[in-house]
Amino acid sequence: MASTFGKLFSVTTWGESHGKAVGAVLDGCPAGLSLSEEDVQAFLDRRRPGQSQMTTARDEKDQVKILSGVFEGKTTGTPISFAVFNEDQRSHDYSDIEKWYRPGHADLCYDLKYGFRDYRGGGRSSARETIGRVCAGAVAQKLLAQVAGTEFLSWVDSIGHVTCPPVDVASLTREMIEESPVRCPDKEGSAQMEDEVMAAKKAMDSVGGTVRLLIRNVPAALGEPVFDKLDALLAQAMLSIPACKGFEVGSGFAAASMRGSEHNDEIFYDGERFRTRTNNAGGIVGGISNGENILVRLAFKPTATISQSQKTASRNGENGELAAKGRHDPCVAVRAPVIVESMAALVLADLYLEQKRNSL
Repeated sequence: MASTFGKLFSVTTWGESHGKAVGAVLDGCPAGLSLSEEDVQAFLDRRRPGQSQMTTARDEKDQVKILSGVFEGKTTGTPISFAVFNEDQRSHDYSDIEKWYRPGHADLCYDLKYGFRDYRGGGRSSARETIGRVCAGAVAQKLLAQVAGTEFLSWVDSIGHVTCPPVDVASLTREMIEESPVRCPDKEGSAQMEDEVMAAKKAMDSVGGTVRLLIRNVPAALGEPVFDKLDALLAQAMLSIPACKGFEVGSGFAAASMRGSEHNDEIFYDGERFRTRTNNAGGIVGGISNGENILVRLAFKPTATISQSQKTASRNGENGELAAKGRHDPCVAVRAPVIVESMAALVLADLYLEQKRNSL
């Protein structure tokens, strides 16, 4: 089972939803970067459960421990190990699904592939696996901020049939995003999205949503021209996030209805560097960053776990029904932004170190 992402700046996540702990080992971080548990905790606090009625009621503080790779507040260049201990598991909630496959979950596919599965909360397919990604992503963001001033901002763009009005990315701040319970920076849109989530929750159902990502101050020339294109690696990173089912960069699918004269971004020199007057490319051309903002949009499916009774089948081929007992997010998109930022930072940090290695 592949659990490692990245080449030079690589993270291996470990642990299960209802195991003793979850975490990650980050390898390839340069020595001398200031790093503390508080630095990482700030990111974990944004993804932890129990934040509001918009998220699962599972009560986890998600307190991180750095076990290696940091000495006297600085990274040593050796592997950095993170651990977060699980405290509020209710494994008995999942006793029924030892026999039954949950619709929309990975239960059946895990059994088909391995002939065995951890049915307690989904094991490795649970979103708690993303804790390790966020730990490593926090380090990646700090590294990129130090070397290039790179900033990652992600917010909820839509939930169900409610869509946030266009956001002014030039003035957008993390504070504007985080003051919303659904992480939508538009106050009216946020209120409507809250209603959409609560309506789904009341109906013992779930709802999907879209998330946008903005990356500012991106170093130019990141990415390789063929298989390791920056946008291809971002797509792989984002689609590896649980429940993420769609990816587009820049104008995305809208480009299919445009002409080249509309879509091509005019290039000019501003006296210091080359720029583009528009950004239909989303900051990536030919698989390589051009120095403009990277703009990405992602689609997240409705949470697979719902409390309604659903028709399904058992491991022995019996047809029947199952109603989930566990706690779950009525909309996974609400807690996704920090995970999106983390995966994007891991991609850029890896490519940044590769570019530095390959340049004179």
